[in-house]
Amino acid sequence: MRLLGAVLAGGQSRRFGSDKALALLDGRPLIEHAIAALAAQTDAVIVCGREWGDWVADRPEPGLGPLGGINAALHCAAGRGFDAVLTMPCDAPFLPEDLAERLTRRGGAAFVAGMPVIGLWPVTLAASLDAHLAGASDRSVRGWAQVAGGLPYVMDISIPNVNSPVDLIRLSGHFP
Repeated sequence: MRLLGAVLAGGQSRRFGSDKALALLDGRPLIEHAIAALAAQTDAVIVCGREWGDWVADRPEPGLGPLGGINAALHCAAGRGFDAVLTMPCDAPFLPEDLAERLTRRGGAAFVAGMPVIGLWPVTLAASLDAHLAGASDRSVRGWAQVAGGLPYVMDISIPNVNSPVDLIRLSGHFP
């Protein structure tokens, strides 16, 4: 299976107080930690919603939350011949090394139960997500995952998520 990694980086960082993707953790921006985490388990990595390296604009437009990034990633992956997309937010600097394998074993769409923006999405869902974004009032990833038949995966470890500058301090020293 050809797998495209997609860092979701189109958010506004309102609660964080500054651009979260560029916040430094152990001397590197959070977005670089996310790219590295995906690169270790996918065939290629793109950034969604932010001009950074190999990037794509949220689809069909900015401001749709993570689903706009996931939709952009699905269409990009389909156009480049990938089978599925592994997504994660730019504020999660770590993924278990075998997460792609764990989610792939679920068959079809699957996501981390407590953090649905971390998920595996087959490219065959691109048209379905287009339709969902055009008509649904629920723009949550969890809501769309349910519509798409996605299965939640309960992790045996916690995946850190940076929501405040204090979270950066707590994680400092844990990443190369």
